[in-house]
Amino acid sequence: MDWQTAFEVGLDYRTFLEVHGAASHRDRWQAIYRRVDLSPSQLALLGGFARRMNVLCLAGTWCGDCASQCPILQRFAEATDAIALRFLDRDQHLDIQSRLTINGGQRVPVVVFLSEDFHECGRYGERTISKYRELARTLTGAACPTGIGSNDETLPASVTAEWLTEFERIQLMLRLSPRLRQLHGD
Repeated sequence: MDWQTAFEVGLDYRTFLEVHGAASHRDRWQAIYRRVDLSPSQLALLGGFARRMNVLCLAGTWCGDCASQCPILQRFAEATDAIALRFLDRDQHLDIQSRLTINGGQRVPVVVFLSEDFHECGRYGERTISKYRELARTLTGAACPTGIGSNDETLPASVTAEWLTEFERIQLMLRLSPRLRQLHGD
C-alpha cells in the first residue's frame, strides 16, 4: 500500500468535518472535542515526542465511535508538532477501506501509524478495551449501542489514556528504531 499517497490526500480534522459532515455530525464531534481534557502528564508525554509520526485515520463523520474517539486524536496532534494527523472518509476511499477491515468488517475508526518516511508501524481501532468492556456490560438482546453516549463517567478518560498508550508505543518504536537513529545520528 502506498501510505504516503493516502496520507497526502487525507484531510486535517476541521476540513474533514466540513467536507464530510452534516451540521449534526460536526456538532457531535465538536461537543466531544470540547470535553477532551488532557492532563499535565499527558501533555508532557506528548510534548516529549521526538520523532515525527504520520497518523492516518479512516473514519466516518456519521459514526458514533468516530465522534467519541477522533477528537481525542486531534487533541494529541495539537499537543505536539511530532504528530501529523490526517483523516480519510471510509466511504470515499474504498481501496483503503478494503485494506483496513477488522474482523472481516468495514469498521471505523481505524488508525494507521506511519514513520516520517511512511513505513507502516502499526494499526489501531476501532474501539479501545474500555469501550469494549462497557459494550459487553451493556449489550442486551438485539440492541446495539450507538457509541455516542455512556453511563460510565470514567470512560472518556480511560479511552483517552488507552489511545495515548498506543501513540506512545509507536513513538518509542520510532525513537528506538536503529534505522531512524542512524538517520538522525542519535
